[in-house]
Order: sequence, then C-alpha cells, then structure tokens
Amino acid sequence: MHNFFEFTRHKTGYRQETLAGVTTFLTMAYIIIVNPAILENAGIPRGPSVTATILAAVFGTTVMAFWARRPFAIAPYMSENAFIAFVVVKVMGYTWQVALGAVFIAGVLFALLTVFKIRSWLAESIPMSLKASFAVGIGLFLTFIGLNETGLVVLGVPGAPVRLGNIAQPSVLLAVAGFMLVIVLLARRVHGALVIGILATTIGSIIAGITPLPASIVSLPPSLEPIMLKLDIAGALTPQFFPVLLGGIAWKH
Repeated sequence: MHNFFEFTRHKTGYRQETLAGVTTFLTMAYIIIVNPAILENAGIPRGPSVTATILAAVFGTTVMAFWARRPFAIAPYMSENAFIAFVVVKVMGYTWQVALGAVFIAGVLFALLTVFKIRSWLAESIPMSLKASFAVGIGLFLTFIGLNETGLVVLGVPGAPVRLGNIAQPSVLLAVAGFMLVIVLLARRVHGALVIGILATTIGSIIAGITPLPASIVSLPPSLEPIMLKLDIAGALTPQFFPVLLGGIAWKH
C-alpha cells in the first residue's frame, strides 16, 4: 500500500492518511442524512435514498482510490439534489423518475466529455476567479444548510427568506459551542481539530438529550427496491426537458 499510493513522493504516512480519512468521513457523513432529506421533497423515499447515497459514495471513492490513486472522497453533492427537488420537481412539475432519468443522461454526457477531453478544454477556458467562486458558492450553500439544521437561522416570511432562530435553544447553543471549539483547536494547530470538535459536539448532544441514542448499533440497510431502476429516460428525452439536461451537466462541472 505504501508503494501503491506513493506515500514517500507525497511526503505522508499511515498515521497521517488514517487521520485524514477519518476526518474526511466525519465531515462528509452529513450527506447521508441531508441528501435523502432534500430528495424526499421530490417524492423519493428517504430509506432507499439513504442506501443509494451510501452506495454511490462507496463506489465513487473506491474507484478514485484504486484507479486514480488519489485520496479524494466522492459522494452525491449538495446543489444538484436541491436543483432536482425544488426546481425540476416542485417548480417545473416533472416527476422524480423523469428527473433521475435526466441525471443519468447528464452523467453519461459528462463522462463522454471527459473521455474526449472536451471537459478539460472547457475547464481551462474558465477564468480562475470564476473557478474559485464555485467553491465559495458551494461552501456558502453548505454553511446555510448547517445554520438551518442547527436552528441558528429558520425560514422567514415573503420578502425575507430567512430569519434568526431561537438562540436560547440547547441545540443552537451546542452548535455554537462546537463551532467555537473547532476554531480554537484550529488556531492552536491541534491535529484532528475537526474530528475532536465533531466528537465533542456529538457527545454533548447525547448527554443533553438533544440526540437520542440509536435503537441498534448495526442493522440491515433499507431496501433499494422502491427506487431501483425507476428512472424515466424516455421522459427526459423531450425538447421541453433539454434545458434541465444542460443544467445537470453544468452542475457537474
């Protein structure tokens, strides 16, 4: 493994990579909960969606590790799921089956663009400032989701999409305390600051009774049967749906 992943060339080791892997997992695990919660607004059952989210992450990360030999975790990302749930289904009125068909087609086209090196040409044509703005935009979107999930901000009224939540709530106070703990640890250059902050917040949430203990430690995952191969490719291959396909490819970039 040391030679396969070229630890010496990358100036790393087992301890550093293990710590980085645990940190990556803990900081990305929210997707297991949030992605199905968003897609549920489109009518996709949450249980099967949880299983599909995990399997997609396992497959993508494994391919990235053993084919590209890069320590990158791959998982369903926050942006296209919201686009599908709130725009394609809620606003445009399409079914989630048709939306999934569009995602599949966009994925195939995206893969072809990559194979024929058109994607790299497009990527090089985008100004660096615009590339940086993509990361900032996604980061702000994830920040807003975190603020909403913790209760720091809540849905507002027409003309004011969000408003300040009840800061006196235990869950909000715990979230702020956990955030401040991570900031202090990072400022002091403590290794594993994010992991320590996440674990401390989780333990505090259980002690305060905010997060209930799971009914079981291990259980079988929900069945994929309700959503397995339910994508409607034919429904997505219509002239009216063409803008959605372009949107799907754009989100992947």
